[in-house]
Amino acid sequence: MESRKVEPTKSEIEILSILWKHGASSVRFVNDKLNEEGERVVKYTTTLKLMQIMKEKGILYRDESNIKHLYNVVEDQEKTKTFLLETFLSKIFDGSVENLMMQLVGNKKNSKEELLKIKNILDKMN
Repeated sequence: MESRKVEPTKSEIEILSILWKHGASSVRFVNDKLNEEGERVVKYTTTLKLMQIMKEKGILYRDESNIKHLYNVVEDQEKTKTFLLETFLSKIFDGSVENLMMQLVGNKKNSKEELLKIKNILDKMN
């Protein structure tokens, strides 16, 4: 994804999450999962169109070797997450990890356990 600089939409990320979790899948399977897990009803034709668009963007590929066409993700989950996080960090926090962390930690009441885990992670990085 980094080479194409394609930023998936929220709906596309929902589809990617299903494919990362379940592997290559039919449009019907993805649509069923969207409707099981989602907060809204998604029509089959909407899912089909989104997945076709994602294929055109180079986010998905379609295996046409069987009667049932299966779609899968082009880039692995970690590369996509890294790309999205870097894009978010750049757009929202001017590339500042410090500002992002301050926002994350300052936005809610964190338990002592959560803060200790964060501290331990940071200590291991030094």
